[in-house]
Amino acid sequence: MRRVTRVLVVLAATLMIGCDEKLSDLTGPTPDLTPTFSSIQHNIFEAPDSAGRAACTQCHNAVGRLFNGLDLSSAVAYTNLVNVASREKPGVLRVAPGDPDNSYLVHKVEGRPGIVGLRMPFSGPPFLTDGQILVIKRWIELGAKND
Repeated sequence: MRRVTRVLVVLAATLMIGCDEKLSDLTGPTPDLTPTFSSIQHNIFEAPDSAGRAACTQCHNAVGRLFNGLDLSSAVAYTNLVNVASREKPGVLRVAPGDPDNSYLVHKVEGRPGIVGLRMPFSGPPFLTDGQILVIKRWIELGAKND
């Protein structure tokens, strides 16, 4: 019985280490990215694209909001995302805390079927990496706190 317990403990530890390594490997060009809003704001929304422009906030800013309905500028991004109905799909929240699968932000960055318009970010390298999306989803799973 002790041997089985030891094997299970070692197996669980190995799996946990593997998950941590997988998350860090997947973040790609943003190794400092963590599942916090401030990190996502800085490392994704305001991060420069291949042309040196902020990939998300070059379009989703105060002026762009008139056309696309969303301002991701640092002063207002959180209040424009969390618990706010999507303008494109009013029955879906942009970010539903604790529920990444039903958060329209996730649908848009993954390019899921049924989104209105294009996969986001429209300009950039060309889309977010799997790791960047994973970190956004984890932030939402953890309650989408303004941290």
